[in-house]
Amino acid sequence: MTPLQLFDTYERKVRAFEPLTAGRVGMYACGPTVYNFAHIGNLRTYLFEDILRRVLEFNGYEVHHVMNITDVGHLTSDADSGEDKMELGSKRTGMTAWEMADYYSEAFIADLERLNILMPDVWCKATDHIDEQIAFVEDLETKGYTYRTNDGIYFDSQKLNGYGHLARLDVEGLRQGARVQPGERRFVTDFALWKFSPPGEQRQMEWQSPWGIGFPGWHIECSAMSAKYLGDFFDIHCGGEDHIPIHHTNEIAQTEASRGTRLANFWMHGYFLQVGDAKMAKSDGEFLRLKTVIEKGFDASSYRYFCMTAHYRTQMSFSWDSLQATNTALQRLYQLAYDWGEPGEIASGMLGRFADHINDDLNIPRAIAVIWDMVKADINKADKKATLLEMDKVLGLGFADWRPQEREVPADVMALVEQREQARQSRDFTRADSLRAEVAALGFQIEDTREGPKVTG
Repeated sequence: MTPLQLFDTYERKVRAFEPLTAGRVGMYACGPTVYNFAHIGNLRTYLFEDILRRVLEFNGYEVHHVMNITDVGHLTSDADSGEDKMELGSKRTGMTAWEMADYYSEAFIADLERLNILMPDVWCKATDHIDEQIAFVEDLETKGYTYRTNDGIYFDSQKLNGYGHLARLDVEGLRQGARVQPGERRFVTDFALWKFSPPGEQRQMEWQSPWGIGFPGWHIECSAMSAKYLGDFFDIHCGGEDHIPIHHTNEIAQTEASRGTRLANFWMHGYFLQVGDAKMAKSDGEFLRLKTVIEKGFDASSYRYFCMTAHYRTQMSFSWDSLQATNTALQRLYQLAYDWGEPGEIASGMLGRFADHINDDLNIPRAIAVIWDMVKADINKADKKATLLEMDKVLGLGFADWRPQEREVPADVMALVEQREQARQSRDFTRADSLRAEVAALGFQIEDTREGPKVTG
């Protein structure tokens, strides 16, 4: 089996994966901001992370998987202005910010379960870790990386050599065009560590701190919580490509300044799902949920399979026609696997080819192509079944549990079946074959048994 190689955004190259601790992998995934439902574009990122975890486990590693839930501090503007998304969502829904956080967290977890995404070992909420975040900011303050403005405590990005390396930011170019405004942040890439509650206004989510009443900035939660659960330097940090220029860049800056590490050995990012020419975004007001996909008659597994037909580092376009095409292919594969019966022995050659592709930076589309090669290969059905079930430890499509859905056979179809049976008994096999074709055209199949014809569809 080819050794595992993964693309590291920090180094901008595919490199061999070696865990920091033999046999064990620490993995942190940026979770949702729970002010609304997750859309299917968000879920594509969590599917990529699920495949990553499954590939690591396929390679024999024990994965310690941590995911945060952002329930405070994520402002509507990346420039650390605007309303907190939780406070804004509370106004929209009529729920308190606390009630809304619980409601959308539960909805998010339900979507993960429908998609057969493995649950993290640790869920960590920002509001449960305020003390850890304050302590992290205090450490940055002690080391001289902060300053105070009229609205909060900010990180001084100009004091950190190499700031912006993850996103390859042109910091010098930004510096030449920067304007310093007294009482505000000093430089365009500086960011809030702690925000003050507006004077004369009581927020739903606010805490006492050494700097006054307020709430944490968005980025500090991940540095503080990942350090608590995984240490100051761990194996893999992942998220969506939109996290690269700001959120993950600032996580790295905080941790470099405080702990002297870049936080994670590998930085990995899933790319956007597009609808037409535009990326899907909650800010648009209209977005597709997994619930919508299911209501249109697709299984959640069909969307899972759809996402696996493109490499995680390529942007992907969604359409109902493309989802229908992948659904048709998946249903055929389910039926084939079911018809293969009980599993036999694993076909090592096929599994080896599959493993080579998944270990080549999670090349799942090529791995799926191996499965279709196996369908046509001269291998006995029992061994195909055993091999597919082993591959499904990575794919997570549930081939072992799939069963054909029994449909009620309409009266007109049953009438054709009875006519065919009469034709067979009269030895009019030409008419019998014609009637079988008519039944098949209506979406049903006839299986002749000792007890008589069996109709499925």
